[in-house]
Amino acid sequence: MQNLDSRVPAVLLRIDRNPFHHGTLGAVRSLGRAGVEVHLVADCQGSPVRRSRFVSETHPPPPPGSSPADIAEVLRQVAARVSRPAVLVPLDDVSALAVNGLGEELASGFLLPRQPRALAERVADKAELAALCESLGVPHPVTLMAHSPEQAAAAAWQLGLPLVAKWSRPWLIPAGRGLRSTVVVRSAREARALYLRTAEAGSPLLFQAYLPPGPDRDWFFHGYVDGAGVTHGGGAGRKHHAWPRGAGLTTVGRWTPNPRLQALVGQLVRALGYRGVLDLDFRRDDTTGRYHLLDFNPRPGAQFRLFEDGSGLDVVRALHLDLTHRPLPAPAPVPGRAFVVENYAPLTALRQGGPQRELAWHAPDDRAPGRALWGLWARHVTLRLAQRVGRLLRAPVVPASTTAIAVAAPRTATAKALWMPAPASVRPADPQVGSPARALGDDEKASRR
Repeated sequence: MQNLDSRVPAVLLRIDRNPFHHGTLGAVRSLGRAGVEVHLVADCQGSPVRRSRFVSETHPPPPPGSSPADIAEVLRQVAARVSRPAVLVPLDDVSALAVNGLGEELASGFLLPRQPRALAERVADKAELAALCESLGVPHPVTLMAHSPEQAAAAAWQLGLPLVAKWSRPWLIPAGRGLRSTVVVRSAREARALYLRTAEAGSPLLFQAYLPPGPDRDWFFHGYVDGAGVTHGGGAGRKHHAWPRGAGLTTVGRWTPNPRLQALVGQLVRALGYRGVLDLDFRRDDTTGRYHLLDFNPRPGAQFRLFEDGSGLDVVRALHLDLTHRPLPAPAPVPGRAFVVENYAPLTALRQGGPQRELAWHAPDDRAPGRALWGLWARHVTLRLAQRVGRLLRAPVVPASTTAIAVAAPRTATAKALWMPAPASVRPADPQVGSPARALGDDEKASRR
């Protein structure tokens, strides 16, 4: 294990109220095992994380919907409590974006990567990311933005069915409303109904061409980019199982070297000037063989512990080493290492074992979170089922005459993202379009695939 500077504590920040975020426990254990004093700023009630022996102290987080000024005030109070500069590790999108924007204000109490201002928000915003990929030549699914219910339904004509719907800024979605950041839409009626919840979601609705999941198609890449632009502590992984299936978090993943994907990530990082921890999701298109960037998360991914290498380095330890001016070791990959999230993949957790596998919750040197998991998870699942049944009982009956016609127009291999004249914006779907071919102008048809 790397020799981290134990004199410098770490503050882990998570504003999102997810008691079963296993990435938080991974960060606690990674730094705690290295002898670092770990302060956790998160809502730990009902979470197995609070039972970890590696948590030195917990602090109440800013409430959901807090302004940057409110978040800065909470962090100043934590800094005063810690009483010496600490490495700050944001663990969700809200935290990462706030910290990126508050860099100068937080510099007196925390150690942070020198990130270009507002870059974290640009890559986390799904519409901005689509525009960045277009400008940099990075493959990305064809993306349309809906500005009306009619445009939402028209996206089905232009992209074909099924298609993927995403809220541009998923960190703004309020909890408890049954809205997911990403869903697969299978009819024009579903697309229209989802658009009608735009005000509730808090950001624009995007539609993307559906790239089907499958064996060897879903990939992710984690890393820490130091001040010189060199990537450490991560690598390429293949997603074997996800929840929800086909469009969700990794429940079973395996470290699988992929030089092509690594080169693509290097191209992207250099072009953006990105610094800090990153978690990228890709899907390979079987038709073209290209890896399409689906998401860019400017923070540690929940499964980052998959990439602990032969020297004990992962992205969180790389962050701490770099910010405390300690040398980062040469890469020591462990191909084939696996990561399993037990509450989503219990059969896999029971079936597969070995020294090159890590479980999200259970660990021999930190048993309390694993023991607490199942009782808390059972209560969580029971509550969610009761809420779902309640919503179904309250749902209004839609008359058959109001049902929109479902369409299944075929996607063309030459389809490309459509852009508005305004920079970094995605063009709206055209409600007058009757087929995908008419959605493309002559200049777009002739442009690079």
